[in-house]
Amino acid sequence: MVGEESGCGVEGGTGGGEVPAASAPNGDRSGNSRLAVPSSSADDRGFHRSSTMPGVIKNDEITNESTGPSNLERSRTERRRQNNPTIDPAKQLLDERIPIKKKLKMLNRIATVKDDGTVVVDVPSGLEPTIVGGTEDIYTEAVEEALDGTEILYRPPMQIVILIVGTRGDVQPFVAIGKCLQDYGHRVRLATHANFKEFVLTAGLEFFPLGGDPKILAEYMVKNKGFLPSGPSEIPIQRKQMKEIIFSLLPACKEPDPDTGIPFNVDAIIANPPAYGHTHVAEALKVPIHIFFTMPWTPTNEFPHPLSRVKQPAGYRLSYQIVDSMIWLGIRDMINEFRKKKLKLRPVTYLSGSQGSGNDIPHGYIWSPHLVPKPKDWGPKIDVVGFCFLDLASNYVPPEPLVEWLEAGDKPIYVGFVQDPQKMTEIIVKALEITGQRGIINKGWGGLGTLSEPKDFVYLLDNCPHDWLFLHCKAVVHHGGAGTTAAGLKAACPTTIVPFFGDQPFWGDRVHARGLGPPPIPVDQFGLQKLVDAITFMMKPEVKDKAVELAKAMESEDGVTGAVRAFLRHLPSKAEEQSLPQSSGFLEFLGPLSKCLGCS
Repeated sequence: MVGEESGCGVEGGTGGGEVPAASAPNGDRSGNSRLAVPSSSADDRGFHRSSTMPGVIKNDEITNESTGPSNLERSRTERRRQNNPTIDPAKQLLDERIPIKKKLKMLNRIATVKDDGTVVVDVPSGLEPTIVGGTEDIYTEAVEEALDGTEILYRPPMQIVILIVGTRGDVQPFVAIGKCLQDYGHRVRLATHANFKEFVLTAGLEFFPLGGDPKILAEYMVKNKGFLPSGPSEIPIQRKQMKEIIFSLLPACKEPDPDTGIPFNVDAIIANPPAYGHTHVAEALKVPIHIFFTMPWTPTNEFPHPLSRVKQPAGYRLSYQIVDSMIWLGIRDMINEFRKKKLKLRPVTYLSGSQGSGNDIPHGYIWSPHLVPKPKDWGPKIDVVGFCFLDLASNYVPPEPLVEWLEAGDKPIYVGFVQDPQKMTEIIVKALEITGQRGIINKGWGGLGTLSEPKDFVYLLDNCPHDWLFLHCKAVVHHGGAGTTAAGLKAACPTTIVPFFGDQPFWGDRVHARGLGPPPIPVDQFGLQKLVDAITFMMKPEVKDKAVELAKAMESEDGVTGAVRAFLRHLPSKAEEQSLPQSSGFLEFLGPLSKCLGCS
C-alpha cells in the first residue's frame, strides 16, 4: 500500500501525525529479524519476528499436509533433497510432500524481516534466473490490443464492487477509475475503510465500509503498509484487523447499501492485493475479478518485489514468492476459516491459496509505462495502464498568502517528510539557505515546519492538492509514495526520494534510473550534506530536461481510461463465465509459481 506524504497533508496519506521509527523486536537492535519456526508451546504463537506468520499452526494441519500418496516412489536423490533443506530451498517451496515446518525453516534461512516492513532475501548460491525463451515466456506489446484505442468496449450495465485496503494514496486512483466506469453506465460500489466514506461519496460513488478500526488501520498501514509488522507486539493487532477486513469482503459484494437499503449483487470485482480474500469471494460468487495495484505484484526477472531487498538479479523472481509466501502463511488460517464458515468452500493448502499472481487473473498496474515499461516476461493479461490521477486542482482555491509568496520570487522546492520533524526542519532550512533556494515545507502530516525564527525563503503549508502545488514548484523532495511521485513527475519536477519503508525505495530507484533525480537517500542516512548534494543535482539543466521529457510523454497517457479499457477487455465471454472461477488448487498455482522460482 502506498502510505504517502500527502498533498501538503493527506492527498496520498492518512494523516495522523509523526510516524515513529519502529523499534527492533526482542532486543535486536540491528533492525533485522529472522523468522522463528513455531513450536508446540501454547505460549509460542508462531513466527515471533515475522508479522505475517499464522498465530497457530495446528499439529494435525502439519500432519495432514505433509502426508503424500503412500504408493509414490521417490528416487534417492529426491529423498535426500527432501530430507536436506539446504538443497534447492527455493524449489522445495513447491513440493507439497514437504511438511510445513520444513518449509518454514527454509523461509527462515533465506528471508529476514526488517523493521521497515520489508524482507531481505538471501539468494541461494547457484540459483539460476529463469531462462526466458520462446513465446511461452517472452511477450511483445505487438500481439496485445492497445489500451489507448479510441473506443471502450461496450458491456451491458454491471454492478461492480471495488475492494481497496490501504491509505488515501491507495484509494484515490480507484475513485477515479470508479467514476469513469460510472460514466459508462455501470453501478460502482467502492468498499474501503470507514474514514474514506465522505471522500468516496463526495466523488459520486457508492460506499461500503470494510471491517477494522479506521483509526488503528490508519496508524498501522501508514507505518507498515499492512503487510509485515516490524515486531511481535504488532502481530495480534495486524491479525485482528485483517480478519475483520477479510470477513467484511462478502457483505461488501452482496449486502444492500447500508444507508439507502438499495439491494446490491455484484457482477464483477476489482481489488488491490492487500484486500486479502478477494479471489476467494470471486470463487464463491462465481464472478470475474481483476487486480489493480500501484506497485509490482507479478513476478518478473527485471526487478525484485518492491517490499523485498534483493541485490542479485537471479533472485528477483524468487523475491516475489518469498514475500507472497510470508503473507499467505500469516493469513492462511483466517482465509480457510472464511472459506469454510462464510463462503462454504473447501479449505486450501499450503501455497495453493497463496496471494500470488496466477496466469488466469488479469492484473493492471497503475504507473506510467514511460517510467517503468511493462516487463517482457509479463503476459497478455497484465497491463501497465498509466498513472490514475483524480483532478483535485480545478476546485482548489489557494490561500491568498500562499499566492502572494509564490509570486514574490522564484519557484520553490517542495519538501514533505514525516520522521524526526524538528531535526528534519533544521536540515531543510539550512540546505535551502546554502543552495540559495526557496522552499515550501509540508507541515501537515509529519509535524514538520516549527521554525525557531521566520524565514522569508520558507513557506509552511498545511493542506494543498499536489496536482495544483507541484505545478508551482521547481523540484520536490519526499518519501516516495507512488501517488506523490506520480504527481511530481507529471508536473515535470526533478525528484529526490528519501525512503523509510515499503515500496518507497523502489520508486527512488526508478526515478534515479531515469535521470530524474539523485540516488534515493535512506532516511537513516539523511543529513545536511546529502540534501545539499541532492538539491544541487536536481538543479542541473539536464535533469530538468529529462523531467520535462517524461512529463510530456505522460501527457499522452490516460491511466484512468486505460484501466477501464483493460478491465472491460479482460472480462470473460459468456462461455467463459460459465466456468468461473478457476480452481484455487495447487496445480493451477504451480505453473506460474515454478517460473517465479526459476524451476523447470
